[in-house]
Amino acid sequence: MYLKIKQGVSLGVKPKTKRSKRFLERRAPKLSEDLKSAMIMKGGNTSQTVTQALKDIYSLKKPNAVLYKKKNITRPFEDSTSLEFFSKKTDCSLFLFGSHNKKRPNNFIFGRLFDFHVLDMIELGIEKYVSLSEIKTSKCPEGTKPMLIFAGEAFDTDNEHKRLKSLLTDFFRGPTVSAVRLAGLEHILHFTALDGKIFMRSYRCLLKKSGCRTPRIELEEIGPSFDFVLRRTHLASDDLYKLAHKQPKALKPRKKKNVSYDAFGTKFGRVHMQKQDLSKLHTRKMKGLRKRKGEVVEEQDGQEPKVAKVES
Repeated sequence: MYLKIKQGVSLGVKPKTKRSKRFLERRAPKLSEDLKSAMIMKGGNTSQTVTQALKDIYSLKKPNAVLYKKKNITRPFEDSTSLEFFSKKTDCSLFLFGSHNKKRPNNFIFGRLFDFHVLDMIELGIEKYVSLSEIKTSKCPEGTKPMLIFAGEAFDTDNEHKRLKSLLTDFFRGPTVSAVRLAGLEHILHFTALDGKIFMRSYRCLLKKSGCRTPRIELEEIGPSFDFVLRRTHLASDDLYKLAHKQPKALKPRKKKNVSYDAFGTKFGRVHMQKQDLSKLHTRKMKGLRKRKGEVVEEQDGQEPKVAKVES
């Protein structure tokens, strides 16, 4: 049944059963796409470090991830057809591939796909690794949306590091939410680019009493911890990268006339009104502004003004 459904997807054949119709509706393009899922797999040769590291990344990504336990003999930088096949099978647009050999020991390949074709791939080598089980602290619940922090000048200046920042954001960002409660800001993933290396740390945010309304924040490392070194890259062309970020017209916000926003998101509006005659404007009459009897009266013929007499 599954093979028949997949043939219908690829050939554009109309579904014959309700089950296949529901399947095609879930895979059909949408204005607001579903949450991106990731497939995590290991190559033909792996080490214990790579196997355990893949499991830890899977625990951070759950439930929006698929972990393949069997070995997959493939080389993504030379032939990516098997990755594209598994992407269609599981409807995943992100992948993490782990391998190990003498030339590139303890190797990770982060990548993403567009229209079931590889868009970006970045290879990272693991130089130092501390697993989740080695750090004896309480962990964050499964499915917690993490806060992502990128530190380092390279993430803003170097093109490869910019793409890596975008790829890691896509991989770990979690679901899109409209609002977050303060207690939900619990998990932090910190990436630092320094001296040609990328340091990944995972922290749990603890809210302590501070004696005022704003709590005091402490960070507790929960793992996993990685020290990466950048290796090979396969980046999409600028045109394809721009096409992958294109949004449908229905999602683009319509511009409203005479409405603007500042850098902090404050909304400003401009109101157009006709010219007002301020002489007819009714204001509050105060005693100090009333005309009194002792007011100076100007005389004609160039004579000096006379002061009106005031009765005592």
